[in-house]
Amino acid sequence: MNIEALRYTQTVSRTKSFSAAARAYGVTQPALSSGVARLEGELGVKLFDRSPRGVRPTEHGARVLPLIDHVLASLDALAAEAQRMAHPVNETIRMGVSPLIGAELVARAFDAARTLKRPRDVVLREADLEPLRGDLEAGRLDIVLVPAVPGMPTLRHRVVAREPVVVIDPADASDSPVELEAAAGAAYILGPPTCGLTTFTTELFRSHDVALRPYPGEAASFRAVDEWAAMGLGAALLPRSKITHQHASCRPLLQAGTPVEIAYEAVWDCHTPLGADLEELVTALTEAGEVLPAALATAASGKR
Repeated sequence: MNIEALRYTQTVSRTKSFSAAARAYGVTQPALSSGVARLEGELGVKLFDRSPRGVRPTEHGARVLPLIDHVLASLDALAAEAQRMAHPVNETIRMGVSPLIGAELVARAFDAARTLKRPRDVVLREADLEPLRGDLEAGRLDIVLVPAVPGMPTLRHRVVAREPVVVIDPADASDSPVELEAAAGAAYILGPPTCGLTTFTTELFRSHDVALRPYPGEAASFRAVDEWAAMGLGAALLPRSKITHQHASCRPLLQAGTPVEIAYEAVWDCHTPLGADLEELVTALTEAGEVLPAALATAASGKR
C-alpha cells in the first residue's frame, strides 16, 4: 500500500476537494486522483462521492478515512520517536503563531509544553502565513499554530481549536443568525492572504458555490478589516474573538443551519528529534478542547 496515496487521500478528506488537495500537495490533479483511485482499487471500496458542492466521503469512506488518519499518525509517531532516540533534542520549542491565533490558545500551548513528559520552554514568534511556512520548512521553527487553510500538506496537521464566525454588515442592523447565501449580497472587505482570513473567506464562498463580492479596496490586516467595517466601508467576516470595535450588527453566520466556524491547526514536522514531543504537545492541546471557551465569545460580543 502506497504511503503517498494514503496522504493524498487524507488531504482530499481535509480539503473536501480534489483540486484543492492537488494544489495544496503541489502535484497535478490527475496524479492525485490516480493515487486515490489506486488506493480505492487496493481497498476494494469507493472512498469519495463528487458533486457540484464538493467532495464527501461515501458510507465506506466515512469508516475507512479515520483508519487512514490513524495509520499515518502511527507512521509519523514511529519516525519521530526514532529521531528523538538517534539525536539530541533542544530543550526549547520554537513556536510560530499567526496573528489570528488568540492569547487563550497560545496560553494553552505554553501550559501543554510545561506538562510534557520532558517539560519544555516555548519561544514564540508571531508572523504571517508565508514567513511561518518558510521557517517551519527550513527548520527555523518547530511548530506553527495557524488557520486551517490549504498549504504544507507534507507536514503533520491537526485541528486544535475552532471558533464561530460572524458577519458584520453596516447595512443590516439585525443580530439574528444569517445564512451564507443570504449574506452574499454585501461587499466584503478583504486583505492580502497573509494571516489566512482572506483565504478562509474566499474558500468558504467558493466551496459552497456562493459568489463573493469584494469591496474594491484592500485592508492590510484582519484588524483593519474590523476597523473599516466599523467605519461603514463594507461588510466583513471575522472570528468572534477578533472583534474589537463597536458594530451595529454582529450576526452569527450559518451554512444550512449549522454555525460556520474557523478552525485553527497545529502544523509540524514529525521527522525531527522533537517530533515525538510535538506530537505529545498537540495531543494535549487537542484534548484540552477544540472549541474556544464560551466565555471568550461572550467577552468579544460585549465589545460590540
